[in-house]
Amino acid sequence: MHEAVEVVSSARLHLGFLDLSFTRGRRFGSIGMALDAPETRLVLARSRETVVRGEDAARAQRHLETVAAHLGLKGSHALTIASAIPAHSGLGSGTQLALSVASALRRLHGLPANPGQDARVLGRGRRSGIGIFLFQQGGLVVDGGHRNDELPPLLARMTVPEDWRVLLIQDPAHRGLSGARESEAFAGLPPLADRLTERICRLVLMQALPAVAEDDLPSFGAAVTEMQRIAGDYFAPAQGGQFTSPAIAEALGHASEAGTTG
Repeated sequence: MHEAVEVVSSARLHLGFLDLSFTRGRRFGSIGMALDAPETRLVLARSRETVVRGEDAARAQRHLETVAAHLGLKGSHALTIASAIPAHSGLGSGTQLALSVASALRRLHGLPANPGQDARVLGRGRRSGIGIFLFQQGGLVVDGGHRNDELPPLLARMTVPEDWRVLLIQDPAHRGLSGARESEAFAGLPPLADRLTERICRLVLMQALPAVAEDDLPSFGAAVTEMQRIAGDYFAPAQGGQFTSPAIAEALGHASEAGTTG
């Protein structure tokens, strides 16, 4: 068995929910892609006492204790978080940290990887399976939404062309919805109209995925732009506008004028 292991996981972009109408027996469904950066990087080692250092240490320690108890593991550990994806920035920081800690613990003790089980134990993937599947495989993935409390099925996984570039525009003074506030926001919104749900699904199946297969970045960006417009209008009552931050809305306006999409 190892004395120490390192785990690295990349940020992800959640590009949109497929079905917010909740009328077809499945809920949500998602499309998303992994990024090269930022990343969560941590090292877990055997130790005489449990010590957790670095960014988001308190949350990481809770994950460590929860998974260790679930797996029936004894002994102490030293966990060092060298870098972490920024929290509440829409990049999947919570899921990547949780699964990274669980993965490190399993590897250190010679146990097989099981991100799906770890996600359930740690309360991840309740709406989207994107972060879980991207942790495992990277690339671009589509999940089929929840039919019950189980994780959604993986419908597609594609390799994103290496020369594609993503421009991240963030507002460090603004935090997105998360946790209880996010749940309350979802609960207060009506079902999305069927015609818009059907439009999103068509954009994913007949434009976004073919664009990845054919290395057509403009077409992919146009599909994401329209999906985001529909989603922004839907979430506007909960987040105070089509975008969560006025500064980001302004920056995106300038970017759009310059010809960018997404």
